[in-house]
Amino acid sequence: MIASVRGEVLAVGIDRAVVETGGIGLAVLAAPSTLALLRVGEHARLHTTLVVREDSLTLYGFADADERETFETVQTVSGIGPRTALAMLAVLSPDALRGAVAEGNLTTLMKVPGIGRKGAQRLVLELADRLGPVRGSASVETAVAPVDHRTKVVEALEGLGWTARTAEDAVGDVLAARGVVADEPLAEGDVPDVLRAALRMLGGRRG
Repeated sequence: MIASVRGEVLAVGIDRAVVETGGIGLAVLAAPSTLALLRVGEHARLHTTLVVREDSLTLYGFADADERETFETVQTVSGIGPRTALAMLAVLSPDALRGAVAEGNLTTLMKVPGIGRKGAQRLVLELADRLGPVRGSASVETAVAPVDHRTKVVEALEGLGWTARTAEDAVGDVLAARGVVADEPLAEGDVPDVLRAALRMLGGRRG
């Protein structure tokens, strides 16, 4: 098992990044919230898991160990493969998923692409005792002068096909709904959560 990779980020795409480790460029599939934290030319460390199939070896990367563990756990549910598991983390954080399963919130679970009512019910039944309680870990913010990281969210949305204007409007709407004023900086630790919320909002508009 390849548990983690560390190295220079050579490329960041819509659904994957390439990280150079030991002179080898590894393609790592990841959720948008993880990819939004990566920058070409900078060094990064990703927690990873290797999915082995008869015709492929696919490496999946995550911002932290909790996301990786959640990714692996949800695949114990019948009918849930790595692609759907990654889609869950694109829409819901591990804690949001734990909360939805614990509360039996089918509406929240059905926001994941490919998950209908029956699939959501199966998730609740089969994951009830596997994901554990909501951890409620707070984001760690830097003690130096705050830097506005909302551009990372906008760039990630642009990379997924939305225009800059649409992306900026979605981010603005998400932050406004949370009571964040226009000139208040977004902490880097909040980037994944805001990106997930923007994706849910834009997905709803497309529907």
